[in-house]
Amino acid sequence: MKVFVTGGTGFVGREVVRQLLAAGHQPVCLVRPGSEDKLPRGQGMQVRFGDITDSGSLEGALQGCEAVIHLVGIIRESPARGVSFDHLHRQGTAHMVAAAEAQGVQRFIHMSANGVTEAVVTGYYRSKWQAEQLLRGSTFRWTIFRPSIIYGAEDDFCNRLAKLIRWLPLVPVVGDGRYRMAPVAVEDVAAGFVAALRESTSEGRIYPVCGRECFTFNELLDHIGRALGRSRVCKVHSPLFLVKPLVSYLQNLPGFPLTSDQLTMLLAGNVCDPQHWIKDFCIESRPFAETIFRQFQGVSR
Repeated sequence: MKVFVTGGTGFVGREVVRQLLAAGHQPVCLVRPGSEDKLPRGQGMQVRFGDITDSGSLEGALQGCEAVIHLVGIIRESPARGVSFDHLHRQGTAHMVAAAEAQGVQRFIHMSANGVTEAVVTGYYRSKWQAEQLLRGSTFRWTIFRPSIIYGAEDDFCNRLAKLIRWLPLVPVVGDGRYRMAPVAVEDVAAGFVAALRESTSEGRIYPVCGRECFTFNELLDHIGRALGRSRVCKVHSPLFLVKPLVSYLQNLPGFPLTSDQLTMLLAGNVCDPQHWIKDFCIESRPFAETIFRQFQGVSR
C-alpha cells in the first residue's frame, strides 16, 4: 500500500517508516527541504517536500496514496519561531484533512495523545482534541491513537532522565513523585499504526495506547537507574508550592526544562487501559524494565 506519512523524520515517525518498509508498504514521506537525511533508508520510499502548515505545499502531494498516517506534533510551543500547538496540531491537521479529501484518500490514521478529552485543561490537550474533531467530522475511514509516554533508544523523556541520573548526585523530583505513568515502547506504538492499515475493524475507533505496566515517577527513575548500573537513585523532592510559581516565571527562558502546561500534565499522570489496542492489533507490549535495560546497556556511566 502507498502510505502518505507526516512526521516521518521524528522519533515515532522513523520507527513507523521502518516498519512500513519491513511490511512491504511504500511510504511517501512529507519533509521540509534539508531534513530528508533524517529518514530511514529503504527501497520503495518516496520523499515529497512540503509543510503541513502550508496548504499550498500539499497540492498534488498525496496523489496515488491510499492512506495517510499523520504523526506531526510538538510537546512545547516556540512563540519566537511562530510555532504553537494550535498552528501545528489544529491548523496543520485541517490542511492535511482538506488535502487528503481533495486528492481522493479514504483512510486516515492519526496520532493524538493520552488524556485528551473535551474537558481540556491545557493548550496542548485543547489543540489535540480539536484535531481529533476534524477527523471525526470528515468522510475518512479514520482511526485515532492516543499514546502515553513513548520511550525508545531515541526518545527525549527517558534519555533526559538518564542524563540527570548519571550527572547529578541528587535527582530533582517535582512534588512527591507518586503520580503514575504507563510508558509504551515506540516499536509497539508503530506496530499499531502499521497494523491499522489492514484492520478494518479499527475504523471509526479511538485507542488509548499505554504499556501494560504502571509506575510512579519515583519507580520509573529507579528502573532507569538500575538499567544504568545504579543500585540506588537518590532523589530530592521539591514541594509544589515552590515549583509551580517558579515554572510559571521561568518557563519562557530558553533551555528551561518545563512549562506550566507540562507540569499540569505530569502531575495528572499518564495511564490508560490498553487492552483494546493490544487485542485488536496483536501487540505483545514490551516490558519496560527489560527493554530499558537493553536500551542503556553500554552507556557510559
